[in-house]
Amino acid sequence: MRARLVRPPSQGIRRAAPVPATLLLLAPLLAGCGSSHPSSGALKPEGSFDTGAAAAPTSTAVAPSTQPAEQLYKTVLNRYREYLAVYKRVYEKNDPAELATVAVDPLLAQVTQDVEKTKAKGEIWRFANTHNPRIYARSTDSTKVYVIDCVHTLSGYRFSARTGKRTGGGNGGAYVYRSTVLYDSGTWKVADTVQDRPC
Repeated sequence: MRARLVRPPSQGIRRAAPVPATLLLLAPLLAGCGSSHPSSGALKPEGSFDTGAAAAPTSTAVAPSTQPAEQLYKTVLNRYREYLAVYKRVYEKNDPAELATVAVDPLLAQVTQDVEKTKAKGEIWRFANTHNPRIYARSTDSTKVYVIDCVHTLSGYRFSARTGKRTGGGNGGAYVYRSTVLYDSGTWKVADTVQDRPC
């Protein structure tokens, strides 16, 4: 399945385009899927559970529009996975400083603000998620790539930053997230993410 091309917006960053009806029908199939190796970006629901660590950041001076689709998708998915790893760490440490390496506004500001609120409450969040990211669209100039991911929260617990005792949380749900990954100053960063329907 090939990712469809979408025209870039004329002003600012917008949320990811609506999920095509055919993908909505496939969303339940994504819930149990993963990948044991980096994906080419093609939608392949027959994958296996991904337990590997996120790949190292990839920066390239080559314009996205000149890259072959397979290479472009692999780079974007690696950067998306790195964002997920950093996102988890900033909540565990209550320190959003590292987030700027993998995210840009408006998402950078939103997550930073939420981490600061969590820290002000004297709380720390720790969670375990499984992911199955796939490319579902890109802009015509290839500077924005849209990722769809069934995020299954296996557990999410809140702890007291002072005592270390668990104060809440439990098992989570599974939802489709649509994210915009933006080419920014020679590297890819997550610019926005939208929670969609259960998966």
